[in-house]
Amino acid sequence: MNFNTILGSVDFLEFLRGKKATFLLSASVTKTAEIPNISQAGIPGKLYLTPTLDAEFLCTKEVRSLEDIAQTPKGVPTPALITRAVHELNPFSNIEILNLGLELIPQIEHFKIHNFDMKPSGRIDDGAKIQAMEIFQKGLSFAQSFETKDDYVILAESIPAGTTTANATALALDYECEGYFSSSYKNNPSDIKNQTIINALKRVEKNSDIFEKLSLVSDNMIIFNAGFILGSRANNLKVLLAGGTQMAAVLLVVNSILKSMDGEIDSSNIALCTTKWINEDENSNIKALLEQLDFPINAYASDFDFSNSSHPALKLYDEGEAKEGVGCGGALCYASINSIDEMKLIEKIESFLG
Repeated sequence: MNFNTILGSVDFLEFLRGKKATFLLSASVTKTAEIPNISQAGIPGKLYLTPTLDAEFLCTKEVRSLEDIAQTPKGVPTPALITRAVHELNPFSNIEILNLGLELIPQIEHFKIHNFDMKPSGRIDDGAKIQAMEIFQKGLSFAQSFETKDDYVILAESIPAGTTTANATALALDYECEGYFSSSYKNNPSDIKNQTIINALKRVEKNSDIFEKLSLVSDNMIIFNAGFILGSRANNLKVLLAGGTQMAAVLLVVNSILKSMDGEIDSSNIALCTTKWINEDENSNIKALLEQLDFPINAYASDFDFSNSSHPALKLYDEGEAKEGVGCGGALCYASINSIDEMKLIEKIESFLG
């Protein structure tokens, strides 16, 4: 089991080989997920539960706010199973949850939940009504004061419909992204997503400042984590953004904020890690998104897949369903640099499904 370099140098991830990591899960809800068929990241009508259930399973190996593991209508289980399996085979030093606007707090004890007094962000086609500057500053401040004894932080996300809000965010900030953003579906529901984004962008005025735009079309996770990335430079924190095109959007927001301030960033301690399913997705292009940054970035993709699994639900990943989430790309790259055996990992994931 290994990884491929999308951009930058292999050195950064190799340097972290065998080192200790804290895992932070940014759990958030956007009411954009209420739009029918826009996302399959969970149970239809209950997508607001997905980040809560992901946090519970990641921390405790069980869900507590529902009777069973969340699956898509096609039977694809949450990628939280992958991240949890990695953790069981070579544990992260800490798992902490960032509550960036949840409908339901995860039922977990003994795990730190950081609360930031945020409500779920609104539907972007109705004006997301986000206090963008305030949320950005919360992310900035949190990173500046965040302390860890570990060598690096893995920063992950769980937010259904997040690729739609990420796409709208990038377009509002004038990035080229036609066909670049992924979907939890094998066949991207582009008509639904595109109409939602068109309706959202109608509200954006060209001359508005960046935070006015973000307040209308983005989501809490993207804005907070952009603040976290900039704040993490204060204490030279090494950060692996664990995710696909949504985490690329976080970096694009960082890029736009720096441009608006004529600022610069030393990005040598930042990297993005994703899955093979995102890297090889014919309906998105994460590399093209990252190449629009004005600063260099290291980006990697795990080569892990389920070709050696016999479980039909897991085979759906290889067919293009789900692709990423709950930091599974970062977790799989972490597995590679900690010498986790691929078959042992597959067997562990399968064991969760019975």
